Amino acid sequence: MEFLRPATWDEALAAKARQPDALPIQGGTDVMVELNFDVRRPPALLDLNRIAELAQWEVDGGWVRLGAAVPYSRIVDELSGPLPGLALAARTVGSPQIRNRGGVGGNLGSASPAGDAHPALLAAGRGVRVEAHSVRGVRLLPIDEFFVGVKRNCLAPDELIRAVRIPVADGPQQFSKIGTRNAMVIAVCAFALALHPREGAVGTGIGSAAPTPRRAERAEEFLREVLVWESPAPLAEGVVRRFGELVAAAADPIDDVRGTAAYRRHALAVLARRSLTWCWSEYCERLGRAA
Repeated sequence: MEFLRPATWDEALAAKARQPDALPIQGGTDVMVELNFDVRRPPALLDLNRIAELAQWEVDGGWVRLGAAVPYSRIVDELSGPLPGLALAARTVGSPQIRNRGGVGGNLGSASPAGDAHPALLAAGRGVRVEAHSVRGVRLLPIDEFFVGVKRNCLAPDELIRAVRIPVADGPQQFSKIGTRNAMVIAVCAFALALHPREGAVGTGIGSAAPTPRRAERAEEFLREVLVWESPAPLAEGVVRRFGELVAAAADPIDDVRGTAAYRRHALAVLARRSLTWCWSEYCERLGRAA
């Protein structure tokens, strides 16, 4: 196995263009597991650890440009204000050691249906874009179109993820997952919710309950029609229950060693009801304090 270690981003893109089957590695939290268990034997590893800008983030207006290698631990510590849903998801990733190494770029690259960052990115808004770079130029890939199959994404063979562009939260966000414990475990299922009061919209994200991470679009449309943003009041029990049903119906789960399809649907409905109640209560409190 060849080991490529570029010192700059341009060198990394050139190396990927010359050898498209080289597997990028930064934190290594997914790649090393596959290598250790002989799941994958790429002809080359493309080590990106010397490229410092991948571990940087910045706020530009109403957007966060999150470098692909910003560790989850820093997302928790530094971005819980502008990206609360992603920060909550980052808290549940692995152990402290894993959170100090892993980042969103690797999570997107592996494109696992159970990736913890994916539901939060989907819920954060349809404006979320993945920066895909190659020697040919830059593509901004909508997060809704990024996942194309089980552990498959829409990156071209010569492309690398440099950053993710995420809108700064304008309302409450939540992330929850079901597992045998809170972290260091692959989710049985996961759910993210984000309120977008400026647009009068709601974003959702489902993980580990379909071949790819996905939205619950009918559930989003249902809330768009019933929520009253200007003078919010506690939600009727029927609204909360119906939202949970629509989220569960959006999933396409399977039976496996971690849980049954029926259990995943039930759990998603519960997570959706709780997330909506928490987010809407927080929104009402914020509006009350601002009045």
